[in-house]
Amino acid sequence: MHEVSMANAIVETVINSAKKNNANKILEVKIEVGELTLLNPEQLKFCLETLSKDTILENTKFKIQKNPARISCNCCGYEGKVKIDDNSDHYLAFVSCPKCGCMDIKILSGRECNVKSIKIEKGD
Repeated sequence: MHEVSMANAIVETVINSAKKNNANKILEVKIEVGELTLLNPEQLKFCLETLSKDTILENTKFKIQKNPARISCNCCGYEGKVKIDDNSDHYLAFVSCPKCGCMDIKILSGRECNVKSIKIEKGD
C-alpha cells in the first residue's frame, strides 16, 4: 500500500508550505493523481486524514482529482486516453495503444501526483 508513503510526503509538503506562509489553519488541499500511479483515491484520502490528526492539517478538506492516462503511439500515431483495468490484481500498469495494440508508446500524462493548491487561514 504505497498510499501511506505518498500521503506522508504530501502531509509533510503541505505542512512545510503552511509554515512558510504563516498559516494558522489549512482549510483545503487539492491533489491530482494520475491513473498510472495506481494510487487509490479513497485510500489516499483516508491516509491523509489519519496522518493529519493532531497537526495543522486536522479537519482539512482533501479534494482528490483522478487524471486519466494519455499516450502517444509511436506505431500508428494515436494520441489520447487509454483504458486502465482497475479490477486487475497488479502492481504495475501495462499500457498499450487502444488503436493498434502496440506497446511502443510515450506516456503524456497519468503518472503525476501533485498538490495543486492549498487554501490556508493566516494568523495576524
